Amino acid sequence: MELTLTRIAKRKTYTIGHLAIDDKPFCDTLEPTWRDIGWGRKGRKVAGRTAIPEGRYPVVVTFSPKFQKWLPLLIHVPLFTGIRIHAGNTANDTEGCILVGQNLKPGMVLNSNIWTHRLVKAITEARGRDEAIWINVR
Repeated sequence: MELTLTRIAKRKTYTIGHLAIDDKPFCDTLEPTWRDIGWGRKGRKVAGRTAIPEGRYPVVVTFSPKFQKWLPLLIHVPLFTGIRIHAGNTANDTEGCILVGQNLKPGMVLNSNIWTHRLVKAITEARGRDEAIWINVR
């Protein structure tokens, strides 16, 4: 399974994107502010307030002690640890993670719990078919 997160609005305090599964539109995303911190670049990471670098990362579903539920976890993200895909509505609900939902209001995603549940279900089903799960962030 290939998840693709395409960032479409990089604002001062948040980043909005579209998430697709195997090239099929799935939902919207919200992340903290995007800063160009890739290797060799001059931007700097602000702890808890920076979207992850663009790239392709493996995804697993593990139990989150913080959220007390099974959630997707991105592996091998440069300069970051513990990056999950989870429910939330605004940039204040994330410290670098990806929030999923519907971008029905500026700077927000709504119906986030529903979309998180649908995503975990889709990933779990793909793993049941022995598929590797990847996310391409661009």
